[in-house]
Amino acid sequence: MKTIRIGSGAGFAGDRIEPAVELAEKGDIHYLGFECLAERTIALAQAERLRDPDAGFDPLLVARMQAVLRPCAARGVRIVTNMGAANPLAAARATAEVARGLGLAGLRIAAVTGDDVLPLVRDGDYPLLERPGTVAGLGERIRSANAYMGADGIVTALRGGADVVITGRVGDPALFLAPLIHEFGWAADDWGRLGRGTVVGHLLECAGQITGGYFADPGYKDVPGLARLGFPIAEVAEDGSAVITKVPGSGGRISIATCKEQLLYELLDPTAYLQPDVTADFSGVRFSEVAPDRIAVRGGAGRARPDTLKVSVGYLDSFVGEGQISYAGPGAVARARLALDIVRERLALTGVATTETRFEIIGVDAAAPRPPRDPLPELPEARIRVVGRTDTMAEAVRIGNEVETLYTNGPAGGGGAWKSARQVVAVVSTLIPRALAQPSVSYEVA
Repeated sequence: MKTIRIGSGAGFAGDRIEPAVELAEKGDIHYLGFECLAERTIALAQAERLRDPDAGFDPLLVARMQAVLRPCAARGVRIVTNMGAANPLAAARATAEVARGLGLAGLRIAAVTGDDVLPLVRDGDYPLLERPGTVAGLGERIRSANAYMGADGIVTALRGGADVVITGRVGDPALFLAPLIHEFGWAADDWGRLGRGTVVGHLLECAGQITGGYFADPGYKDVPGLARLGFPIAEVAEDGSAVITKVPGSGGRISIATCKEQLLYELLDPTAYLQPDVTADFSGVRFSEVAPDRIAVRGGAGRARPDTLKVSVGYLDSFVGEGQISYAGPGAVARARLALDIVRERLALTGVATTETRFEIIGVDAAAPRPPRDPLPELPEARIRVVGRTDTMAEAVRIGNEVETLYTNGPAGGGGAWKSARQVVAVVSTLIPRALAQPSVSYEVA
């Protein structure tokens, strides 16, 4: 039975590069996928493209391509990635330039576009999913609107002979599903195989999470070699069954437990995982160990794909001001609490207008607020964090300034003060008829 080996070279925009090189050189893979695009990432990338028409793609794209193009070309490994972000065309041009610099003449790079639907939805009466209102109600604050495309455009590019396929916003599993559709000739309505292919894509999409990175918890779930964590490989058969493994000798661990955790990651309804290619059903997925670091994946199903596509809408929401400062030695936590009380009162006295604030001691009550009467622990050091949401940058700046003044106006021994003020790009979602977002494929040749 024909088997396709797909490696996952990244699970987010800032991920490590060496594991992808290891996959290209030692993984005996046919495809290398890079999943690097989050909801907020593309909104920020759109802002970059507005400032520079040749920007807006993943900032590590050039470095990644410089690292993997040569070993991939030498072994016939094809690359599929969403590092195009807000500008797949510019990303394809940049990749072609890297290929030419490496002497890889003739390398064919495809850019898949069509996900940018901002002109279509900006003034539309499309309801928001997370809160009341419509896209049009966001007005001039809108900066981006990108539909989650499916595998179609990637499949077209692969059939067109692309060695590298670069997309913008697509469903994360589609990066790994598309090579399977292309290699096995799965029909667009073969819901069972598409559902099982989506299981594989979902297991691969976060790279090091399934090989033990997000799994590790010392003393409870020990994972060896995390400093040189290997990224996963899926050996996929024509029926959609697979084995999840990694490069022999690489760090990390693949077990039934790591696979189960990744399967449940970001999953709301396991019987209806809505994707642009299929409504996948994960409820029948079963894992079994066939050898150390080799987990067989069977089961999974699918139904007809949704009639709509999800669209992530990025918009300018507010401003955030933040300040931090540390205290050490005897009474560190008590002095930190006094510092927070001072800043809280100062913000009120000086009339800093905030819509939301947090006053916390990192390591004491930042992640989980303590009950009011719970005694504070005695710790050798404490760092406070004050953060507030405002409607203007000027007000945001004042928050960090008040923390900084604790150097000479607050409790004894404050040090390491830090402050920032930044604009917040937020993301909401809507749904559009899928016919409004159609993929288009363009090619660059090195």
